[in-house]
Amino acid sequence: MILFPAIDLVGGRVVRLQRGDRSKMDVYSDDPASVARDFAAAGAKWIHVVDLSATFEEDEEACAANAAAIRAICQVPGVSVDCGGGVRSMAAVSRLADLGVCRIAIGTALVRDPAFAERAAAEFGELLVADVAAKDGVVKVNGWREGEKVSLSELVGRLSGLGYRHLVFTDINRDGMQTGVDVDAYRSLAALCGFPVVASGGISTLDDVHALAAAGPDVIEGAITGRALYEGSFSLAEALLAASGGN
Repeated sequence: MILFPAIDLVGGRVVRLQRGDRSKMDVYSDDPASVARDFAAAGAKWIHVVDLSATFEEDEEACAANAAAIRAICQVPGVSVDCGGGVRSMAAVSRLADLGVCRIAIGTALVRDPAFAERAAAEFGELLVADVAAKDGVVKVNGWREGEKVSLSELVGRLSGLGYRHLVFTDINRDGMQTGVDVDAYRSLAALCGFPVVASGGISTLDDVHALAAAGPDVIEGAITGRALYEGSFSLAEALLAASGGN
């Protein structure tokens, strides 16, 4: 199982939100590349990055600071970067690819512009990841601020037909709250889409990482963890060992 330590960016700073709420933001570092280097030194092979300034359509200065941070993170030796946030055009996909991103997540457009989402998957293939977030079974978009009349199961069931083979799923109720994971929910999603899922939201202990890894590679491709790392619930080295099936 891939363990993705998370770096969420606002205006070039490393932050974490609670349930995606911009007003409930904790700042952990002003040097994202340094955080990425620490992750790499601990053994991480992938880093999950979210451009929250692009997601929330913040000003040009904030978005430029995040772009510079993403480029710097991508230049850290030994790690590959998975990144999303506000990706709603072919130009946005190309910009992230040019920065060095190895996987690019598309979220809102899966619902609001499926023709673009399908076209992007056809052109960029394995570079693209479906990024789906839901609350109480209902899909949320636009930085989780807006609901759609689309059920989680309906959207996930369409992903394969749109050309996607990777899925990051976030349970908004759990994100940033360290409330634990729902492995059965990921089993259901993997069965719906036909490929394993990257679990996001709720990891609070190493037991959560062990539980996800134990579900097997047909269910869980990877797991994203952020706040638990930053607040010292466990070390990245411990999480990587748990993700590999070790104790």
